[in-house]
Amino acid sequence: MTDQHDKPNRPLPFGAIPTLLKDLLPHAGEEIDPVAMARKDLKSSLPRRFWTRVEVKQQPDGFGIALDDRLTKTPARKTLLLPSQALAEHLAQEWQAIAEVIDPAQMPLTRLVNSALDGVSLQMQEVQADAARYAGSDLLCYRAEMPDRLVALQHNQWGPLLDWAETDLGARLHVTKGLFFVEQPDASLAAIRQVVARFDHPLTLAALHTLTTLTGSVILALAVAHQRLKLVEVWALAHLDEDFQMEVWGHDEEALSRRAAKWREAEVAALVLSLLPVSKD
Repeated sequence: MTDQHDKPNRPLPFGAIPTLLKDLLPHAGEEIDPVAMARKDLKSSLPRRFWTRVEVKQQPDGFGIALDDRLTKTPARKTLLLPSQALAEHLAQEWQAIAEVIDPAQMPLTRLVNSALDGVSLQMQEVQADAARYAGSDLLCYRAEMPDRLVALQHNQWGPLLDWAETDLGARLHVTKGLFFVEQPDASLAAIRQVVARFDHPLTLAALHTLTTLTGSVILALAVAHQRLKLVEVWALAHLDEDFQMEVWGHDEEALSRRAAKWREAEVAALVLSLLPVSKD
């Protein structure tokens, strides 16, 4: 059901950061740049771990990550600083967990931080607008016409979230069935834009946008950010249709593999939102 209605084409909000083709291993006198290394062209051989110790170091403007006492930078050559020591500790653990080679596919938090600091920070309003725009075609508003059991599941499990959006977020969203597009009230869309505008730090906005695009629902993403539901609950709601189809027709291993990869992205986005709470007022 989730693939049955066409959603408007959306721009890629984070912008394109040039691929680093040169060898990113540090040369004499250079600062270590592990995040840039994580963006290294995947067609070339992956760089090997070259450090012994990973530490979090407090700086005047935040918490940095140091490899063997050298502070890291982003690919755009910004000093990598995080506003939360706890978040910095999680990022340090991701680098500490590297055994031999630096594989970007195994570093979802690094990728999210990189996108936030080098991309989202430069276009906050555009990313906010893109996330809020999902309310115009939110997953939760598009329902199956049959079979009856799926219709009931969507009503019973998605309905409470739309009720919450109306009472807590001030956004009453209309529901439709089948392939028919439903226009949402201007006041409701404005309310969602106002809520999303409170995500005024690049990291929290990147996390919200990530969850929105992964689930197809800004309401589900906001439910995680506002601690209305746990991520595992939201993930199940986002895949309700897919799970129903697999229950009827059998498991799709390829789809489950894709979902597992996306889950890791969702996990780190939810982590960021839990450690950098956003005001609900």
